[in-house]
Amino acid sequence: MTYSQTITEARQTIGDNQQTWNGIEAESVARMRLQNRFRTGLDIAKYTAKIMRADMAAYDLDPAAYTQSLGCWHGFIGQQKMISIKKHFGTTEGRYLYLSGWMVAALRSEFGPLPDQSMHEKTSVPALIEELYTFLRQADARELGMLFRELDAAKAAGDAVTTHRLLHKIDDYQTHIVPIVADIDAGFGNAEATYLLAKKFIEAGACCIQIENQVSDEKQCGHQDGKVTVPHEDFIAKIRAVRYAFMELGVDDGVIVARTDSLGAGLTKQIAFTKEAGDIGDQYNAFLDCEEVTTVGHGEVLISRDGKLMRPKRLPSNLFQFRTGTGEDRCVLDCITSLQNGADLLWIETEKPHIEQIAGMVDRIREVVPNAKLVYNNSPSFNWTLNFRQQVFDRWSAEGQDMSAYDRAKLMSVDYDGTPLADEADERIRTFQRDAAARAGIFHHLITLPTYHTAALSTDNLAKEYFGDQGMLGYVKGVQRQEIRQGIACVKHQNMSGSDIGDDHKEYFSGEAALKAGGAANTMNQFAA
Repeated sequence: MTYSQTITEARQTIGDNQQTWNGIEAESVARMRLQNRFRTGLDIAKYTAKIMRADMAAYDLDPAAYTQSLGCWHGFIGQQKMISIKKHFGTTEGRYLYLSGWMVAALRSEFGPLPDQSMHEKTSVPALIEELYTFLRQADARELGMLFRELDAAKAAGDAVTTHRLLHKIDDYQTHIVPIVADIDAGFGNAEATYLLAKKFIEAGACCIQIENQVSDEKQCGHQDGKVTVPHEDFIAKIRAVRYAFMELGVDDGVIVARTDSLGAGLTKQIAFTKEAGDIGDQYNAFLDCEEVTTVGHGEVLISRDGKLMRPKRLPSNLFQFRTGTGEDRCVLDCITSLQNGADLLWIETEKPHIEQIAGMVDRIREVVPNAKLVYNNSPSFNWTLNFRQQVFDRWSAEGQDMSAYDRAKLMSVDYDGTPLADEADERIRTFQRDAAARAGIFHHLITLPTYHTAALSTDNLAKEYFGDQGMLGYVKGVQRQEIRQGIACVKHQNMSGSDIGDDHKEYFSGEAALKAGGAANTMNQFAA
């Protein structure tokens, strides 16, 4: 409904109760309703699922329409990203938020900082989803509140043109609410545990859940060693569990991202169940590192393969080992079986950002599932500078160029900054997302841990200046002056925290008797200029 229609609806309800509700103003009710458009997390999940499905369809038509997100570990961080995006680009279209299990473990656990091994409280993840959307809804309330104040000023001045423009702007208002891609790790237990936790995610507002094929109690960060995968049937059961959770709660177009860690995982905890040659369990077991045997030793585990008795390589940890060099083949099989059993998007965890490596696997997947699409982790775990300088070095070497001015082992050195090789590498980094979207089927690009690193970097710079010779100038010159000149909303931190929204409410509730904080003595007025 438009602003005017919302006022009319509220006026009707007030009129039906006019004997006791005569102190309630219809326009104030309308404003509060528009400032709180989303009543529940399910409202958000349904709204954002439609956005994401439309974006996926747009990407199928044009790979240039890829989407992006940044990871966040606090509601305020997510809020500021969306405020910044609206400020700089005028729209949030194609921009999401990513909720990283790594950052929840490292920054949100009651145990303190933890590695990315699913040791943190699983309920902390849906709690963060709810927190993120609380802050995004507050961003809506704040921005609309400022528009309402402008509208009141225009009406008071008798400025019909500005009044009309502002009414149109309010009716066309674009919310800060965007899809969140939420990391459920390996499901925190069996399929039932995954289902129960997925419901908490969805009820908090998540329209997209990312789940990986590692063993829950052996889960490792995707960029560390020691990863252990599960047979396909086990993983498919968890994908189904997430789908059932979406459908039970009425989010029928919820999105599931199936992540495979097989590229860097050389181990499995169990041998897959198989009924006949060539079934999914047999395909999984075919990658096991085995040797043919004729005799059976004490406590050995054996399997039959092509009529032969085989001994899978079992480690003292009771884990079984895959054959070296089978990672890409296992990734391809993981992705195909996931898409054939309810997943919507893929995530292939790689050890480096290399477009042709990713594209080689996607090409094979698309031979079976033509519209396969990826979510890709533009990870801070990669040394982007070194990787791309080495890629350029190797490319130029293969083309026969003279590389005597470069030492491949030392390409990270600042000595190479500004060289043709470094400039070419930077250009490839700049266009990586665009190029990978076109060549490697990547629909969504994300950075998992950006604010973890930016918070550390900015804090280091402030500490060096403030506690050093610069003193207070270290803060003023490096932070506040930049906030003012770049138009950062948080320079008015009282407004950002909701003080002006509270003043509006006080006026609604108490009229002329309202004791408001935003008067002449409020020091935030110093930033008006």
